[in-house]
Amino acid sequence: MKHNASHILLYDSERRFLLQHRTSDAKVLPNYWAFFGGGIKNNETPEDAARRETFEELGYKIKNLELLLKQSFRIEGMYGYRYIYTDAFYDNKAVLKLNEGQGWGWFNIPETASLKMIDLDRYVIEMLKRYLDKECNNGKMYI
Repeated sequence: MKHNASHILLYDSERRFLLQHRTSDAKVLPNYWAFFGGGIKNNETPEDAARRETFEELGYKIKNLELLLKQSFRIEGMYGYRYIYTDAFYDNKAVLKLNEGQGWGWFNIPETASLKMIDLDRYVIEMLKRYLDKECNNGKMYI
């Protein structure tokens, strides 16, 4: 079944990013750690889907949505593209609300080594590291 999705990677000033611990009864990847986000609805742009999903799952309105990468995938009988977006999160973390999943956490890359994750997500995390390194070197990000 073809399925396109949009996901968000919020990152903080300490270069940690927010992951969701999926529930044990999730239709796809139960009990995995993954990104917040989900399917793109008909007549919805990937950007609109990322904004909608972030608000639905975290109660948060994206400020500066930036496309990190577009990635093809094939997982558990589904295939398509997923659009991975980033946004710097410097607000008080208390404004976020977990509305989906069994848990969440802010992680740096070494901390993800022991988490149950798919290889596609580990690749995205590596791309986020490169993105943040580039932003820091260009003087755009203060950490």
